[in-house]
Amino acid sequence: MMLGLSVLRWSPDQFWRATPGELFAAWEGLSGGRRVEPAVSRDLRRMMDAFPDVDGE
Repeated sequence: MMLGLSVLRWSPDQFWRATPGELFAAWEGLSGGRRVEPAVSRDLRRMMDAFPDVDGE
């Protein structure tokens, strides 16, 4: 709420109508872009490393 109401200075109506994606995009814009790899991608990378595809299987 602090981001939407204080930093972005959205009205309460604008804040409550915003989607999570819009809030995240606003945060990325203010923080200089995505700095942290999403947890899902980290988990997928860990699984791919642990269980690599092997030709012929």
